[in-house]
Amino acid sequence: MTAQGLTGIREVLGTRGVRSVFQPIVELHSGDVVAYEALARGPVGPLERPDQLFAAARAAGALAELDRACRAAAFRGAVESGLLAPLTLFVNVEPEVLDAAPMDELLALAEDAPGQLRVVVEITERALAARPAELLRTVAHVRRLGWGVALDDVGADAMSLAFMPLVQPDVVKLDLRLVQQRPGADVAEIMHAVNAYAQASGAAVLAEGIEDERHLVMARALGASLGQGWLFGRPGPAPVPGARTAELLLPPPVPLADATSSPFALLPAGTPLRRSPKSLLIELSKQLEREALRIGPISVVASTFQEARHFTPATAGRYRDLVERTGFVCALGEGLPAEPLPGLRGAALAPGDAVRGEWDVVVLGPHFAVALLARDLGDTGTDAERTFEYALTYDRPTVVAAAHALLSRVVPRAPLTAAAAPAPGAARPELPVRRAAPLPVPPAGAPPLEHVVQRVLGTTPQGVSIADVTRPDQPLVYVNAAFEVLSGLRAEEVLGRNCRFLQGPDTDPVAVAAVRAAVAAGREWRGVLLNHRGPERTPWWNEVRLAPVLDERGRVVQYVGLQQDVTDRVEAQRALEVERERSRGHLRRIEELARTDALTGLPGRRHLAEHVAAALAGGHGAAALLVCDVGGLAAVNDRFGHAAGDEVLVEVARRLRRELPEGAVAARLGGDEFLAALTGPDAAEVAARAHRLAERLVRAVADPIGLDGAQVSVPLSVGVGAGGSGEGVDVLLRRAGEAARGGGRRGGTARRERAAALHR
Repeated sequence: MTAQGLTGIREVLGTRGVRSVFQPIVELHSGDVVAYEALARGPVGPLERPDQLFAAARAAGALAELDRACRAAAFRGAVESGLLAPLTLFVNVEPEVLDAAPMDELLALAEDAPGQLRVVVEITERALAARPAELLRTVAHVRRLGWGVALDDVGADAMSLAFMPLVQPDVVKLDLRLVQQRPGADVAEIMHAVNAYAQASGAAVLAEGIEDERHLVMARALGASLGQGWLFGRPGPAPVPGARTAELLLPPPVPLADATSSPFALLPAGTPLRRSPKSLLIELSKQLEREALRIGPISVVASTFQEARHFTPATAGRYRDLVERTGFVCALGEGLPAEPLPGLRGAALAPGDAVRGEWDVVVLGPHFAVALLARDLGDTGTDAERTFEYALTYDRPTVVAAAHALLSRVVPRAPLTAAAAPAPGAARPELPVRRAAPLPVPPAGAPPLEHVVQRVLGTTPQGVSIADVTRPDQPLVYVNAAFEVLSGLRAEEVLGRNCRFLQGPDTDPVAVAAVRAAVAAGREWRGVLLNHRGPERTPWWNEVRLAPVLDERGRVVQYVGLQQDVTDRVEAQRALEVERERSRGHLRRIEELARTDALTGLPGRRHLAEHVAAALAGGHGAAALLVCDVGGLAAVNDRFGHAAGDEVLVEVARRLRRELPEGAVAARLGGDEFLAALTGPDAAEVAARAHRLAERLVRAVADPIGLDGAQVSVPLSVGVGAGGSGEGVDVLLRRAGEAARGGGRRGGTARRERAAALHR
């Protein structure tokens, strides 16, 4: 960067030149705006775009200062624009500098604001692998502030799915390609992982990039409850005028494990412990490694080896496979370097570290969790005769805590280069961009380093190719021996040709278009393509990684391609898909059950919420919600047992259903609470019908219910909330709760719990 450019970024930071624009985030079922995301912008001119602004800051060594200025601008702009509670403010934060950020300044700004700021901090997946320890400290710090956490761009890389159980975000932001591109097997895998996490944690799923109705349909199909994109409004300096607003309900704070603890110490009290010789632990460890390979890129593997001497050549071979085929792998031990193998993350344990005395293997994925946690008993015999006290646990919270403890010790990878670092609000490259550099001069008498490099590339099992993108048609200028084997052609048959000769009529055109777009933009690309081998055109599946190479002026001059035959893996996945197809009918039945209360057979709360939202969304409708509480159920449970209590709920549901007029819907909210909904064109008429229905429901439930020869009566209290177009489900629910409270119902806590239950 020129001296003028460095001066420019300093002036921007010194004169409050950084500002924020705000893009709305809406609740998909109601259309209510529940949050805004703050996006950074520089002053009008060459630094207005966020990518140029952040590139200038990195070149000037002012990234932390700019990051701080962006968050201050976000808070300042939110206060000035009135984006206060119940609205939520989403703020992008650079994880690499968050630990050093003056959070006290931001807290003071929030405390001095003329209202409460609700903040969700967005962390990008691209910091996960590079700095896992810093990332986990960042999340803990943000939680202590009382703020929420969002995991950004989920699905852009399998790494986000692998780390999702560790970060435990309150909001999962789906990468925009999931709603904008044609779905495939990778989208299904992402959907399964995200929905499983959301159901277990209560996290909200947010779909980005919704620009038209087709994108909106896909977002809902993926399980998103929140949406963001140009369909709902472009980024601007102020809130969307006239928009309905509502509160974004987030799950309760997640208790965090002590990062200084050892995994063995995190075992719950009373966990059964066994004793074993080292030989059994070796085999158990290998089995866990095989499980990780089966899960693949969406798994995290963390292991301890006590001392570096236990990381044997045989172990190194197995871990080389893990690095290539799983999402993230780390190995810790006294004397182990920061990177024991290429791609294997590590840390040298201090002799006094409690982990130094343990044998731990942790495998964690979206649908699988297991940990072998063992403690050395300090035998004085030979190494092979050593015994350990151990537990093999599948308890997910324990496995997550153990993985958290180990990853919190991992040494950070070198910071991203200026060319590769992402900027809030900008398209970001997936991985750092390589720059071409002159080869160092070899020692006297040594062979030329170019020859050494060629020999190394010639022996690697992966196919390597280099294309010159400065020449017409971007021809191949180098291929290694492995590439010749994969392509089925000799080097002289492929050099000078564009690598499209590997493609065929059945190669996915969407994937080909993605490759071309990445090359045109100078970005990395990774994916799997159907290619064809040799003159016979035998099909094979090629796992490709393309990386741009820049010259000293920052121009892309070459692309390096790494190729690997993954045909066996793809065919195995396809066989699995066939098996899944056979059970698809069962899955449809399961989805139906998910929308129905299993005990009473009434529709679920989501169905009722969608029914009411549809009535209000047209602009001319009205609706009423009836909140029905069954009293005395605890006494029934105490006297007759919980099975009898279930019988009472089933009978109450039958009576409610019997009294409903045509077009009305009843649902079980949970526990002893039911809901009923009426809709119609006129608000006053619907409200009157609702009050008459409430009286009938109270009388119907008051009749005695027979239980084991005894007659029991349970009272029903009903609150009615009615409204017309322009009002959301939450408003009606609040009114009904207030009406019920006036009749002796519980207060605000119950209403918040009911609102949360309705939208889970």
